[in-house]
Amino acid sequence: MEITKKLSELVYSSYPLKDKRALEMAKLGVIDYLASSFAARDDEGVQKLLKLIEEEGGYQNVPIIGQNKKANFLQSALINGFLGHALDYDDVHSDVRGHPSTVILPALLSLSSCENVSGARFLSAYVIGVEVMARLGQAIGSDHYIKGWHNTATLGTIAASIACGYLKNVSVETFQKVIGFAATQTGGMRAQFGTETKPLHAGFAARNALQALKLAEINFGGTKSALDGDSGFFALYGEDPVPSALLFSRWGEEWKIYSPGLWFKIYPFCSAAHHAADAAVRLSYKNEFRIEDVTNVKISFPKGGDAALVEQNPQTGEQGRFSVEYVVALALHKKALGLENFKNKCIDSSIKTFLPRIERVYREDVVPSPTAVPKGRFTIVEVEANGATFTERVDLPKGAPGNGLTFEELQEKMSSALQDEEKTVKIVDEIQQLERSQTMGKLLDVL
Repeated sequence: MEITKKLSELVYSSYPLKDKRALEMAKLGVIDYLASSFAARDDEGVQKLLKLIEEEGGYQNVPIIGQNKKANFLQSALINGFLGHALDYDDVHSDVRGHPSTVILPALLSLSSCENVSGARFLSAYVIGVEVMARLGQAIGSDHYIKGWHNTATLGTIAASIACGYLKNVSVETFQKVIGFAATQTGGMRAQFGTETKPLHAGFAARNALQALKLAEINFGGTKSALDGDSGFFALYGEDPVPSALLFSRWGEEWKIYSPGLWFKIYPFCSAAHHAADAAVRLSYKNEFRIEDVTNVKISFPKGGDAALVEQNPQTGEQGRFSVEYVVALALHKKALGLENFKNKCIDSSIKTFLPRIERVYREDVVPSPTAVPKGRFTIVEVEANGATFTERVDLPKGAPGNGLTFEELQEKMSSALQDEEKTVKIVDEIQQLERSQTMGKLLDVL
């Protein structure tokens, strides 16, 4: 099978906005991505990257979100990708096992600043990008992530490049080359989780996606079958050169952006800890125990359910984004699970001394709920205090598909990030009517 060619043909002939569910979810996704980016506008890493691109110089025509500055389209994609993912506050997709929007949207925003494209085409390209990224995630299987690859970066580069090609309506042959240039630039190690480089992976992927499109457009030499065969993407990054049938099956019947759908976060940390966060918050507000009486806390997962939570003894709030122990300790102490407690500063001493009381447990006897998100996932938090045990289980955390955020809740997320109600309303209104806009100019102007 000519995998690269078939994927290119399917993308080229797709019209996702015929499905109103895809349209509405795409607009919510743009709101969430921008809210997450505005929330990170003062992040230290952003300032470092701004200094770097100032030293590089270059033509300034693409807005950098929340900075009142512009840069060239590659530089802006890099920083806007980082911004969206800097706080781990951005959306997740369970089929991707990663973060689609913070790669796809920065690349599309850069391209839209340089091209005359409609809002409808922009939203269509976004839906296509999510579709490809989710299907790549399903097709490559779980071993890719378990080996140590960061799916946001590896799958995102290809997906964003295809989204950009769709935005510009390139030919099937050009699509094949775009995929090749993107695939050869994929990378990103989970070893970087808990550092500034983790969100930088999203920026690299967005930038490299644009570079892939430009190389194809100038007819630079490259393969048209990068996904195929024993030396293709699936063979190198997965276990099998022949990807799962999920890569192509039922294409266009239900778009991945809404089925199973994007997960919009209410907490600024890794989604793998959101189940435990909800459980611990419930326990803490039932007031059945005093925190000083707690002797032990058990957090139970299915095997591999905590793979992304690489920090068990975090020293900073930034590391705490990937520590279920830190998240649960905060919640049990009735401390806010908000941005302030996940910054790159030393964690509170009371939390630090509590962490040794928390242990992770892996249980094979627990039957996952059929509505669990991600599929097969659960988290059980058990608190022992004064000889009694208090338990909460969560299979479907707040924000996940099936328990998602409403439009009003996403608007509030934007408002909280901006601290400017007038600007919030303006941005959200522009997004809500984006499919009727002949250009992207008005939205780009308010970033």
